[in-house]
Amino acid sequence: MQRSESRILTTHTGSLPRPKALVDLQLRINRGESVDETLLAQTIDYATRHAVERQLECGIDIGNDGEQPREGFFTYVRYRMSGFEGEGQRPPAQDVASYPTFRELFQTHARKSLHTAPPRATGAVRYLDRSMLDRELADYRRIVEQQPKRFVETFWTAPSPGIVACGMRNDYYPSMTEYVNTVADALKTEYEAIAQAGYVLQIDGPDLAMERHREFAGRPLGEFLAFLDLTISAINRATANVPREQVRLHVCWGNYEGPHNFDVPLEDILPHLYQARAGALVLSMANPRHAHEYRSLVKHPFPRDRLVIAGVIDTTTNYVEHPEVVADRIERVAEAIGDPHRVLAGTDCGFDTSTGVGMVAEEVVWEKLRSLQQGAELATRRLL
Repeated sequence: MQRSESRILTTHTGSLPRPKALVDLQLRINRGESVDETLLAQTIDYATRHAVERQLECGIDIGNDGEQPREGFFTYVRYRMSGFEGEGQRPPAQDVASYPTFRELFQTHARKSLHTAPPRATGAVRYLDRSMLDRELADYRRIVEQQPKRFVETFWTAPSPGIVACGMRNDYYPSMTEYVNTVADALKTEYEAIAQAGYVLQIDGPDLAMERHREFAGRPLGEFLAFLDLTISAINRATANVPREQVRLHVCWGNYEGPHNFDVPLEDILPHLYQARAGALVLSMANPRHAHEYRSLVKHPFPRDRLVIAGVIDTTTNYVEHPEVVADRIERVAEAIGDPHRVLAGTDCGFDTSTGVGMVAEEVVWEKLRSLQQGAELATRRLL
């Protein structure tokens, strides 16, 4: 995994805006409708090429395919694993449920996400088909090799077993422990394939913070921390054959604009996150609820052998952060861990984590990424 040796490197968290034509096709597939496979492949190719080109134009150093071929950051596993069918019901976020007028406003403005009613586990979960992943990796490599510019490095996303287990309700396994561990065993196939392709594996684990105010809302903190430890242990086992320095772990509190006043503090979970086999942690530090939590990296000293990818761009607002604001945020994190070479500049979360429900206009996304790059240049001049 690349360090910021001569300059502060820029990256993001995975999902980027999808073209409307692709959104329409993915929603049709989700509804069980048939689509023209040739048209789907052409639309995915266009969308992936566009995502790669725009990242390079904006100055992103460590990029990916924008997750264009997949309907969402975790529900896509239904097409690659056995055991999932029907629809489940997620518990609401505690902050959304707690304020009736906000809930009404939220529901008025929010479009239905594929994460709202994902399938349930009704049978044995096993990884069955790697062909879709292999095709995505091959298509991405072909597109990147055709570009006049190249990324410094590529990362590739896959979900945490905990977010699959919490998001896709368990109607089959006798316990959450068995369910999480079984999903981790299945995801091992995907984790290893990504690493074998030569890419940095990013494990998306919003469950490691967000489920405190969803699945574990109103329950003792200790119960949530036990779930966190269970999931991290499962991740460590599933990545045993992947070099630790090739893994980055993304943790967040849910990618939506809301009060977030029930979010678990970073300082409560950080010592647990340090137990993960990950060479880098991707942390939200731009949004108004968590912008102060760089201080937690002082209270719980950040391991000297890890990188921190600091979220310095908010993915839920159409404000374009000023490059000076971005630089300030980078500098605070660098000071907190005591080494700017171990800091990369990123985003709090993805921009379209479930197809078509991104809250930031596409043109604004690219402006935000340009500002990310400009802010990283300012921070480089001041820090390195």
